[in-house]
Amino acid sequence: MRKAAIKRDTKETKIRAELNLDGTGKSRIDTGCGFLDHMLTLFASHGKMDLEITCKGDIEVDYHHTVEDVGIVIGKLIKEALGDKKGIVRYGSMILPMDEALILSAIDFSGRAFLKYTANIRAKKVGDFDTELSEEFWMAFVRNAGCTLHIKQLDGRNSHHIIEGIFKSVARSIRQAVSIDPELSDIVPSTKGTL
Repeated sequence: MRKAAIKRDTKETKIRAELNLDGTGKSRIDTGCGFLDHMLTLFASHGKMDLEITCKGDIEVDYHHTVEDVGIVIGKLIKEALGDKKGIVRYGSMILPMDEALILSAIDFSGRAFLKYTANIRAKKVGDFDTELSEEFWMAFVRNAGCTLHIKQLDGRNSHHIIEGIFKSVARSIRQAVSIDPELSDIVPSTKGTL
């Protein structure tokens, strides 16, 4: 089983997290930010990974540190759970409709951190969640997972739908990329021999 666990304590957040890449989509999420909890619950479900996260952050300031640090931890969890990446498909992509929103995501667990995030989120907030924090989450994730990730909003008006579509689309792309290719189960998917 490809699993990982992390404890990360800073002056801004205290996070405990566990991940099973070969799970069923079960989750137990408590970050202190209701919208982030909702996004991570559906992220685990659509990614078919079991995810437990608790975060005690300085949410009296705002949600920035919590969202960024949770992104860091999820990136680290996936990187650790993948190990040497032997046998993985490596690439994944998804065009996902979320009502009027249409989101494209494509990921490569290449070992190279790069994010291209193209979304036109009209509202500054969804509830009390600053919508710009969606990009901050994915930037933190990419840097710590060591992956290339493209996120592109193809259509949409509703800010909640756009962000939810992003989390669902990326989760499905990750699910595809980390799956084991039965024909290449003992091979690292790179001509370099390492990722």
